[in-house]
Amino acid sequence: MIDKDKQERQDKYMYIHYIEDMDYIYIQPVKSHDIAKVVELERLCFPIPWSEESFRIEVEQNRFARYLVVKYKREVIGYGGIWLILGEAHITNIAIHPNYRRRGIGRELLLSLMEVAIEFGAEKMTLEVRKSNKGAQALYEQLDFTRGGLRRGYYADTGEDAIIMWNDDIRDTIEKHRRNGCGA
Repeated sequence: MIDKDKQERQDKYMYIHYIEDMDYIYIQPVKSHDIAKVVELERLCFPIPWSEESFRIEVEQNRFARYLVVKYKREVIGYGGIWLILGEAHITNIAIHPNYRRRGIGRELLLSLMEVAIEFGAEKMTLEVRKSNKGAQALYEQLDFTRGGLRRGYYADTGEDAIIMWNDDIRDTIEKHRRNGCGA
């Protein structure tokens, strides 16, 4: 169970990061008024997108879910979500607008999700990634995720396999990447 004090602290989080050639991005909890823009981005990025109702339930009712949105000049350019279960965080989805990829924004979002996960008692993080998505796999590996298994036929749109990846010490990852001034 996630306690109310932690929920209130997490609602106040805002991560501000300088991205070269962009000025600053803001990473903060998704609010109800952000959902329509998150859904637009979801539709742009995924062949089988989640519905607006699904996001609304996740953001407004699921006490085990936490979602962050990335904003640049007040526009939603990314988002990511986690479920917090038994000391672990499971990434539900993560997306960056195609025009803003390969600039370090996904990395900052993932590190911010790790920080939220730690605040709520998680020590580990897991995710599934398409076997063909080499760019995402490289990002996850840079942030200490390792391959832990395979889910055959996981993606309904193509039947593609998913690689299961784990980070067994997200606190160490944050300390290593934030301490070195990377993304701070």
